[in-house]
Amino acid sequence: MMQEKIDQAEKDLLHTYNRYQIILDKGEGVHLYDADGKEYLDFCAGIAVFALGYHYKDFDDALKAQIDKLMHTSNYYYNEPAIEAAHKIKSISGMDRVFFTNSGAEAIEGAIKAARKYAYLKDGQTDHEIIAMNHSFHGRTMGALSVTGNPKYREAFQPMIGNIRFADINDIDSVKAQINEKTCAILLETVQGEGGIYPAEEAFLKELRAICDEKDILLILDEIQCGMGRCGAYYAWQRFGVKPDIMTTAKALGGGVPVGAFLMTEKVGAHSLVAGDHGTTYGGNPFAAAAICKMIDLFEQDHIIDHVNSIAPYLEKKLDELAARFDCIKARRGVGLMQGLVFDKPVGDIIQKALKKGLILINAGADILRFVPPLVITEDDIDRMISILAECIED
Repeated sequence: MMQEKIDQAEKDLLHTYNRYQIILDKGEGVHLYDADGKEYLDFCAGIAVFALGYHYKDFDDALKAQIDKLMHTSNYYYNEPAIEAAHKIKSISGMDRVFFTNSGAEAIEGAIKAARKYAYLKDGQTDHEIIAMNHSFHGRTMGALSVTGNPKYREAFQPMIGNIRFADINDIDSVKAQINEKTCAILLETVQGEGGIYPAEEAFLKELRAICDEKDILLILDEIQCGMGRCGAYYAWQRFGVKPDIMTTAKALGGGVPVGAFLMTEKVGAHSLVAGDHGTTYGGNPFAAAAICKMIDLFEQDHIIDHVNSIAPYLEKKLDELAARFDCIKARRGVGLMQGLVFDKPVGDIIQKALKKGLILINAGADILRFVPPLVITEDDIDRMISILAECIED
């Protein structure tokens, strides 16, 4: 039965994904179940989305209650969940102004527009440049793709939006080499995800902040994957106190409901986008905003970030032990519950074998296994994951 449905999907869907040959049907806690009832331990979390795992009762109940009230109006009107969500996300981020989107890529688009409008209002010019990072990933829309530092994603879709330069994360000299009088913003993931799980170093971020302050360049931090508690703070930059001028967030922000946001300081908010400059039909609608509100409430109520900081060292320890055991593993890197194992060969076969054994993993580049599980995992979950993964590597 499952294969029949997969065959039908292949006839109907545009083939832009090389999907694994299972149909996921339901979830519970940190486990998923396919249409045939097989159980999987999930160390992907919908690509760092399901921070609370599946069917977290209080979260589900809040969404059901909002469905019974109101799901959508439009941004011609206020709605109470959006007002509350904006206030809550400001309180956890320390930013001043919020614009709700439907996805991370849309948040990046808005951040780019805000940065360019900020620069335009200073001098009336439209030739400003943005510096992004090599090996970065910011999304698939044309603007987000333009600042994604991997040429293979951009090649077929040229020309991109113009005036983008690329530097290397954690190499301040490479950034300085790209700065000129037209530079209006520097954009990077606080922890690179798709590019291989590369955390930005504290010294690098602090030097960027100093350069941006000196030259009135906007620092934009992409926290779409590494944010919402995954790295042991609500947002990864908070570990170092290097506050951005603009920040993007999504994924775990909605706990599975498609939501995102870009946030900015009051300085940028007062001197960039105004009425008519930007908009969205669905962004911040009552249903999406209710998801954001409840996620933040539950993070506080159930001490989710404290749990991340207590469980992450155990995951790191077990991954380090695995790396010491197998010569094919060259390194571990990451922060909190955003970890990667670097192999000396492509990891596709390992992921396939793990799936057959009931473990869901994903990669971050051809030779890196990525671990972005629900933030509520336990030591027993980690032990089970390590046991299955070791079997797959031995095979």
